[in-house]
Amino acid sequence: MTAPDAPRLARLREAAESLWPAATAESWDRVGLVSGDDAQPLARVLLAVDAVDATVTEALDWGADALITHHPLLLRGIHSVAEDTAKGALLARLIRGGCALLAAHTNADQPAGGVSAVIAERLGLVSPEPIVPHPADPTIGIGRVGLLAAPESLRAFAERVASVLPPTVSGVRVAGDPERRVRRVALLGGAGDSLLDHPAVRGADVYLTSDLRHHPAQESLEASAVSDGPALVDVAHWASESLWLEGAASRLASLLPGVEFRVSGLRTDPWSFAVGREGGGGAIPLS
Repeated sequence: MTAPDAPRLARLREAAESLWPAATAESWDRVGLVSGDDAQPLARVLLAVDAVDATVTEALDWGADALITHHPLLLRGIHSVAEDTAKGALLARLIRGGCALLAAHTNADQPAGGVSAVIAERLGLVSPEPIVPHPADPTIGIGRVGLLAAPESLRAFAERVASVLPPTVSGVRVAGDPERRVRRVALLGGAGDSLLDHPAVRGADVYLTSDLRHHPAQESLEASAVSDGPALVDVAHWASESLWLEGAASRLASLLPGVEFRVSGLRTDPWSFAVGREGGGGAIPLS
């Protein structure tokens, strides 16, 4: 029997809201509780970037009472949660297993200790500030821009990035002269080509982000040939956002003593291997 004063899911929701207020999420986002009952007991919580078969299995095998993911499972509209659909099957497994599902997405991108802030910290940026300050609180916001302690070559910076991120098949892709000196760094964890034209990005020596598409990246580089603009560093989406998980788990644990928090050790980057690229390549295991 569960003790009357045992932690409940409602307390996890309150803790998450205190760290990553839903009101700071982008208007298009879908954050917060996806499935679960506020009254259910809470003893174990797993954190992961994605709610996919592997992380759901990990949560259920561990006996987690909740799974917190960065990416919302139901971000885009769906019209069925039937179990012959991928998302319906995942939700059914979580519900049957008594494991709630929560998402902290763009509301976790914005604050101190958020996705981009953690990357800036790991890279040693000095006095990083948001690229796009939040209207209600300019101390938080999307992305970060700051200075390296000393200038270094673009190649050295790319190697620095590779050293702080978990390995993936795509590694760290770079556009620019490897000997270019860089110091002012703009960065955005996750997909970031929407900010390629932002003045803070154009004014940086290098822009670090993920999912850069061919034409926006090419146009940014072409514009840099006419006026100053950044070199580009493109990293795996999952890798850039995975760094946030450890700090998130630690913050939640401090607010919910007695609840065990664990970060998934699985790589949910979708790519398995690469062939025919410079420098070779090989398979990256899921675990």
